[in-house]
Formats: sequence, structure tokens, C-alpha cells
Amino acid sequence: MIVVTGATGALNGVTVDHLLERVPASEIAVVARDVAKAQRFADRGIEVRRGDYADPASLPTAFAGAEQLLLVSSSDPRADAVALHRNAIEAAVIAGVGRILYTSHQGAAAGTPFGPGRDHAATEELLAGSGLPWTSLRNGFYAHSLGWLSGPWRETGRITVPAEGPVSWTAREDAGEAAAVVLTSPTPFEGPTTLTATAAPTFAEVAETASAIAGRTIELEVLAPEAWVAAQVAAGTQEFMARFLLGMYQAAEQGFFAGTDPLLADLLGREPQTVRDVLERPAVH
Repeated sequence: MIVVTGATGALNGVTVDHLLERVPASEIAVVARDVAKAQRFADRGIEVRRGDYADPASLPTAFAGAEQLLLVSSSDPRADAVALHRNAIEAAVIAGVGRILYTSHQGAAAGTPFGPGRDHAATEELLAGSGLPWTSLRNGFYAHSLGWLSGPWRETGRITVPAEGPVSWTAREDAGEAAAVVLTSPTPFEGPTTLTATAAPTFAEVAETASAIAGRTIELEVLAPEAWVAAQVAAGTQEFMARFLLGMYQAAEQGFFAGTDPLLADLLGREPQTVRDVLERPAVH
């Protein structure tokens, strides 16, 4: 049995869709805080179970019988993500799960300026100490976010950032599909497993790609961090979120998202989506 948390979200929802191409629905269960939101899976013959990381008592039953448990990371920037993940890992131990696969991030490190990267590193330490076999899917920075992080460049003619650095922008759809391949592989993937696109362009190179798409020059503007935060707040972004995002740019500047790995392309059997593919789509806010 493969048990998947977070299937009502975009990442693990893609994984379940691809799992259904590989294994019968009877071999999959999904866990959701609100089971009504998982109706599309129930309609396809998948067992839907209620479970909430913030309600530890709900989790052992939700994870029961899992030979593999795909554990999605918390996406709430204000939550104590590590505490929530600890609840899930402890419940997996109680339930006797065969292996945990955790959706981590390429930039997982205790010293990263990007908060989720620190949370992922701490969670990987919990996994290592759990006594269970585990795999950490270190996905590249999700490329759909570039659609709004790059701003309205078609209208303004510029991309404005508070720091410059390379990022291996990786399509969430590709990462989700690869997770299904990993889950159904006859050979287990052990520990940290990096899944990224095959290139890590700088924001200057992103601007060059945008220029080629637009047929005119799109400039890169690098503001001082505090000036960028002030501009974000003036445009309506909460200061908390602006500073949260600032950490991502600073992590890019320090090289936390610079690496690339051929494994994702190997698992997919094709080239992953590129920055150009992302920028050619309308921005999603």
C-alpha cells in the first residue's frame, strides 16, 4: 500500500495521478485534512483517509498499512513546520510504515537564509533518527513561482530582484511525476535524492530568456534588499511575506539552488520543463 498525504495539493495530486498509471487504485490511499476535497480520488477507487499533522491522534490510523508513505511538507510559512513534520514521522513509526518519502527541497541546509530550507534540513534529521528507511526528495525550486516572482515584466520591461543568483527552476508537475516513478521503482532510493531541472539560470539569464520571448529587451534590476522589501510592501505585499521571499533570493545569491542533477530527466525519460516553458505561460498569482 502506498499512502500519500497532501494529495489535494498540486504536487502530490500529480503524483497520485501518475501512480494510477502504474498501480491499481486499490493499492493507493490518500490522506487529507478535509476528505471532501479528495472526492476526485474516491471517485477513482482510491481510499480516502482523514489525517492532519496538527492532530497527531489522527495520523497512525491514517498511515496504517503503508509500505510507503509519501509525506508532503507543510506549506504554511507561519506554521511550525518542523513540529508538524515531527508529528507525522512519529505517527509513521507507531503505524509501522515501511518507508517514508518526504518532499524536501534542493536548498535544505541549516545555514540557508530561506526558512523552508532550514525546516527541511531539520526534518531530514528527524527522518534519519526515526529508525525507518527514508528518502528525501530534494526537489528544485518550483518553477511556477517564477511566474510571479519575475513580476509583470511584459508590461514594465524589467525584472526586479533584491539579489542575483542561479536557481534550478523545476516544474512541480515534473517533480510530482518523478515521485510516482520513485515510489514504484524496484530499487529504493536512500536518503537525500536531488530532483532538479538540467539548468540553473541566473536572474540575468532569466531576463535574457524573457527578452527573447518578448522580442524586446527585458532588463534586470537588482535593488538593495531593504529597498526591495519597501517596494513590495508599498505594492500590497505583507512585510512578513516580503521578508520570507527575500530569504529565497538571498539563498539563491549564496548558491543554495545552483546545483543541477540528471536524475529527474532520467526518471522522466525526457527533458524536464525549462525556464522558457514557464515564462511563456501566463503568470499565476
